[in-house]
Amino acid sequence: MARAIVGVLDSFGVGATDDAVNFGDEGANTFAHIVEACAAGKANVANLRNGPLQIPNLLALGLGQLTREAGAPNLSLTEPETYSGAFGFAAEKSYGKDTPSGHWEMMGLPVEYDWGYFPKGPPSFPPSLIEALIEETNLPGVLGDCHASGTQIIEELGEDHIRTGKPIVYTSADSVFQIAAHETHFGLDRLYEICAVARTLVDAYDVGRVIARPFVGERKGEFKRTANRRDLATPPHAPTLLDLYADQGRPVIGIGKIGDIFAYKGVTKSVKADGNNALFDAWLDEIENASDHAIIFANFVDFDMLYGHRRDVAGYAAALEAFDERLPEIYDRLRDDDVVILTADHGCDPTWPGSDHTREYVPIIAFGPKVRPGSLGRRETFADIGQSLASHLGLAPLSAGQSFL
Repeated sequence: MARAIVGVLDSFGVGATDDAVNFGDEGANTFAHIVEACAAGKANVANLRNGPLQIPNLLALGLGQLTREAGAPNLSLTEPETYSGAFGFAAEKSYGKDTPSGHWEMMGLPVEYDWGYFPKGPPSFPPSLIEALIEETNLPGVLGDCHASGTQIIEELGEDHIRTGKPIVYTSADSVFQIAAHETHFGLDRLYEICAVARTLVDAYDVGRVIARPFVGERKGEFKRTANRRDLATPPHAPTLLDLYADQGRPVIGIGKIGDIFAYKGVTKSVKADGNNALFDAWLDEIENASDHAIIFANFVDFDMLYGHRRDVAGYAAALEAFDERLPEIYDRLRDDDVVILTADHGCDPTWPGSDHTREYVPIIAFGPKVRPGSLGRRETFADIGQSLASHLGLAPLSAGQSFL
């Protein structure tokens, strides 16, 4: 009868890890800095949000206390008298701070090797890679070829792209090759075709993801990325909890970009939706209707894509408040043996310089009818999540992690 329900607040870090200095992230704290900005009135936006951060349901589950334990003892939040969740924080064993490595590790597979990364440039990409992409896809050329924020480079080069037919290629501190193109002037199917070719080409460079970044709009100031993003990830290098569970004939439901992140390995059903609110609706629907023994695994991408990377503190705060407000909708849908885990895959501190992920601890919050509330302390790896769920679901122990259930 047991089910596992996982919600990833993409990029919701709770404090710099011991090795954050190696990434230039010493002092980063996504959650604490949002709390501070709200308390200081620096995250007030008319018709969006005002005042101190209001997240009573997450605080009742232990979010504030776990963040204090992770290294922010002076966090200015009012704590509840008792906690309704089990709560802790986890360090990452994987070498990077990428989306795939974070998700794979939480499902029991740390990435303890280096992926390939591209230099800041320009140019960022090896000429032979760009030449092969142009030749194999019959492109007139490319624009960009540098490290960039996706929204900024589309704003900068969108008109040139429409005029020339050259797609915009760029990267970041993550192991990614990103291609942006206009949905109608260039064509969505054409963009996907080019990304598929790029996926084969970047394998030689050990790159984690090729990302299709479609956008619309006709001129500078109007360009907007759409929900038709597609991530072409290299597949996990070994079985994850999802593979092991699906191999037993059990349902594994991925909501949002979960299927993309795992290259659809171990995902028996994929549900797409646009935006955190629609993703929450889809998550609730699967919680209500999925069969016994299901894994229901959702990624809430807006925290990272719209607010973390864009360094939008107010937007991030408002998104947290909206997520918190909806949490009680889960409680009435839980069955007796359900376990819910809320976590993250890395940080993306919206107060931090630049626009890249930050190396941070992630929260682990577990709740359900039979989960005993209280502190789980510091966890040595995200894989403790996968190990705990393996135990809950009756699987043999995974090769990494320690169960907290």
